[in-house]
Amino acid sequence: MKPVLACLLAAVMSLGAVAASAEDLSEADVKRLALEAILENPEIVMQAVEILRQRDEQAKAEGAKTVLDQQRDLLERDPNAPVIGNPDGDVTVVEFFDYNCPYCKRAAPIVKGVIAGDGNVRVVYREWPILGEGSVFAARAALAARNQGKYEEFHWALMGLNGRANEASVMKAARALGLDEDKLRADMNAPEVDAHIQVSMSLARGLGFTGTPSFVIGDALAPGLIEQAQMEQLISAVRENR
Repeated sequence: MKPVLACLLAAVMSLGAVAASAEDLSEADVKRLALEAILENPEIVMQAVEILRQRDEQAKAEGAKTVLDQQRDLLERDPNAPVIGNPDGDVTVVEFFDYNCPYCKRAAPIVKGVIAGDGNVRVVYREWPILGEGSVFAARAALAARNQGKYEEFHWALMGLNGRANEASVMKAARALGLDEDKLRADMNAPEVDAHIQVSMSLARGLGFTGTPSFVIGDALAPGLIEQAQMEQLISAVRENR
C-alpha cells in the first residue's frame, strides 16, 4: 500500500470512519473510503500530512543516530578532513559548509570567536559544495591548498570574498596568498579531494542535513546558522555529559 494511502487510511480510522483493518482492504477500497472520508471530514488530509511528517522526522532521527553511532571516527577523525583550532582538543565541532553560502560566511567569525575563546576545541571542516560549479571549484581549491600548507589561510580568504566564489575569484585569492597556481590546479583533481567531497555528501545525507551551514557537536545536530553563545553551550554540554 502506498504511503499516502496508508496515512489517509490511518487518519480515516482515527476518526472512526472505518472499522476494518488495513489488511482487509484493497487499494481500491482505501481510495474509495479515503475520498468519502475526505469529503465528509476535510481535516483528514491535514492529519495524513502530519502522520507523514512524523514518520519522516523519525526516519531522519534514526538515520542520524546510526551515523553518530557507527561513523563517529569518520565524522570527527577523518585524516582527509581539515582541522583547525586545537588538533588535540577535547571537544570536536564538525561544520559542513559551502563557500557560496551567505550563512556560512556569517558563521565564519562565530567559529573564529569560539576558537579564540576556547583553546581546547578542535574544528573539523567538511567541504560540502552544494551551490553550483563555483562552490565545487572553491572546495577543490581549498582542499588542494593543504599541499602547500595554506588551507586555513585560504579558507578564511574564500569566506571573506565579496560576491560569489568562482574560478576567477578563487584563483585571485590564491595568488594574493602566494599559492602556486599551477600546483593548486593540479592538486585540485587529486583522489583525496574527490574522496573528501564524496564523504561529505554521504555523511550529510545520513545526518539528514539539507543545507549549509550545519554543525555536529557531540550528539547534537545544529542545522543552520547558530550564534556563538549557543555553540559554546553545546560544547559545554559535551564536557558536562562525559
